[in-house]
Amino acid sequence: MLQEESDLALIIAQIVQKLKGSNLYAQLERQAWASLQRPEIKLESLKEDIKEFFKISGWEKKLQNAVYSELSVFPLPSHPAAPPEHLKEPLVYMRKAQVLINLRNPNYENGDSHSFRTHLGLIQVPLKVKDIPELKEFFVELGLTAGQLGVDDSTQVPPELFENEHVRIGQKVLSEQDSAAAQQYIRQGSPTALRAELWALILNISSQPEDILYYEQLKTNVIQHDLLVDSLIYKDVKLTASNDDYYFVFEDYLYQVLLCFSRDTSVLGHFAYSSASPPKSYIRGKLGLEEYAVFYPPNGVIPFHGFSMYVAPLCFLYHEPSKLYQIFREMYVRFFFRLHSISSHPSGIVSLCLLFETLLQTYLPQLFYHLREIGAQPLRISFKWMVRAFSGYLATDQLLLLWDRILGYNSLEILAVLAAAVFAFRAVNLMEVTSLAAAEAVLADLSTLKVMPLLQIFLFATVT
Repeated sequence: MLQEESDLALIIAQIVQKLKGSNLYAQLERQAWASLQRPEIKLESLKEDIKEFFKISGWEKKLQNAVYSELSVFPLPSHPAAPPEHLKEPLVYMRKAQVLINLRNPNYENGDSHSFRTHLGLIQVPLKVKDIPELKEFFVELGLTAGQLGVDDSTQVPPELFENEHVRIGQKVLSEQDSAAAQQYIRQGSPTALRAELWALILNISSQPEDILYYEQLKTNVIQHDLLVDSLIYKDVKLTASNDDYYFVFEDYLYQVLLCFSRDTSVLGHFAYSSASPPKSYIRGKLGLEEYAVFYPPNGVIPFHGFSMYVAPLCFLYHEPSKLYQIFREMYVRFFFRLHSISSHPSGIVSLCLLFETLLQTYLPQLFYHLREIGAQPLRISFKWMVRAFSGYLATDQLLLLWDRILGYNSLEILAVLAAAVFAFRAVNLMEVTSLAAAEAVLADLSTLKVMPLLQIFLFATVT
């Protein structure tokens, strides 16, 4: 109990400290001083009067949204078992799957983890992952009886049955500017016309003049200083987004956002809740002297193959570069960094891989064993989908419906569920293949898949 109270106090202190350095805090402070000049504010009831003024003027809601947003980053403690020290390593992209496959926990080598020994997948780290009953409870709003955008907005379904009312509720949520309500609402999908505003509300992004100025300063840094990682960014955009039928038109936007991102030192803040550490370099001639060490690149993130695909889908929603930049940065420090760093977090890539393999082995054992026997371990195919959050694999409208649910549930676990659902959908064809290459061919094109029906059938129509 004392430990939980201590952890909670630490989280509150972290949130307060972060808010103190924000534009919102400066605006709030100015508003507080201005309110002191108002005649209805009395000295003898100063605290209550200012609280009442903040409530009437809408500042209370803004502060609630900011705190709610930060709680998504600093979740309340649940005290899971501490991850082994050897898990706290950065994940290098190209051979990244092999890095995960080679992970072992020596504490379990001679232990009594009999249940885990029956796991025949590639991931051999015994982490706790959800089974289908637990996933059903977690993703309850995706159930077959609940209305869903991605299912109930198809041309065969009259809009008055679900879509019209869902749009009306979405407009009300936006008018009230309530982050928590927006997050709950988006679990059933976002109407296309409201998505950009809903995501910005959930991520607590509002383009203030200070934010635009900060982005302009980053652009100036790009012009004034070349970085070695710039060439990695140019190469990645050329090899991925520029060759994609959906995203090639956004090439200039991608350069703008990613070059600025590499110079943004505020991104370093996410390492406080990441298992990775930012890479360091040394001033020329001072190698090994810690006082001359600097983080390099300045944001602490080395881009890898496919990194630009985290940004590309957002270009459909945001056409103003500074807003696009803020949304991507928040998506990265809240979600995407977990897809390329090793940790025991439920949304971390290790847990996602284990969840995917466990779902397949448990609920599609025949398929799992067949693919394993022919040397086509399913994870070798699905890994790239999960690392890129399916960006570049699904049609954009389907990808945005998927990302709606990531934001709605504040979790990446749905990526592993969808990966397993894709295998289930193609199971008949996969049972006939005799090699890894043939299995990859069956699963080469996901662009025609409909995300929500796949998820619903796998989660709620699977016998458990």
